[in-house]
Amino acid sequence: MAADESCELNSGNNNETQKPADKATFNSVQIEDGSKDDEPPLSKRARKRLLKHEKWLEYRPIKRAKEKEKLKKKREEARLKNIKLGPTRKQLKNREMLANKSKLRIVLDFSFDHLMTNKDMNKCVNQMSRCYSVNRRAERPLYLHVTNFCGKSKEIMQKHVGYHNWDVHFWMENYLDIFKKEELIYLTSDSDNVIENLDESYVYIIGALVDHNYHKGICLKKAEEQGIKHGRLPISEFLEMKSRKVLTVDHVYTILVNVASNGMSWKQAFLKVIPQRKGASAKSSVNDDNEDRKEDDI
Repeated sequence: MAADESCELNSGNNNETQKPADKATFNSVQIEDGSKDDEPPLSKRARKRLLKHEKWLEYRPIKRAKEKEKLKKKREEARLKNIKLGPTRKQLKNREMLANKSKLRIVLDFSFDHLMTNKDMNKCVNQMSRCYSVNRRAERPLYLHVTNFCGKSKEIMQKHVGYHNWDVHFWMENYLDIFKKEELIYLTSDSDNVIENLDESYVYIIGALVDHNYHKGICLKKAEEQGIKHGRLPISEFLEMKSRKVLTVDHVYTILVNVASNGMSWKQAFLKVIPQRKGASAKSSVNDDNEDRKEDDI
């Protein structure tokens, strides 16, 4: 798919006349005084949402002040006990993709905007934001690319002020226009191909889609139609799960970071990241049994 076609598909109608920023407040005043205008009044649910947002704006500076005070106490206690905390914000800011030894490339494919509701698109953008946060805190940040970033999700992303300065490669183009076709591997739980090791010569694609399983198999279908490789994470090889082995965008990315950058095994990364609600438990292996016997002998 060409970049222009993908953008046109996802962008929707961006030429609508923008409403005034204070329209919601104006409508709430209309309801109170009983006056009528061309604009319909806000619903009861919308008024509750507006009131909740106003309360949140009022409480936000108080909450941040409490968080700063809590962090200050934590740092002081750590200093007195000679405990080393995680990297500071300044250290994280100076930790860039180009300055590390990892060359593993990960793509978040944002070509599914037309399949998501506004609520799900907000969730998807937030998941991408968490991927960036995880990458900043990694010992060796991975090369994070966001492709097909030209639709509604990009509009939603504008609320993250300064995201243009993130250490992320944002592309309007499709990944086929950026990387070599033979380098691409689309990650999908529907694939029969198991990813046993992460290879830096490949580019791993994660579909940026929140759909509650309404579009099962869509990533596999897309990979097959485009003639690119596909594979799944080895979850079944290491875990027993009571639910489908479909993970969120940020969960998949965090697993890849833990394996490729933080020195974890697949099993360790899965157990650390996969939520407990999915009922994941480790499979016993021959190596585990041998280790148990050694401990018994001791």
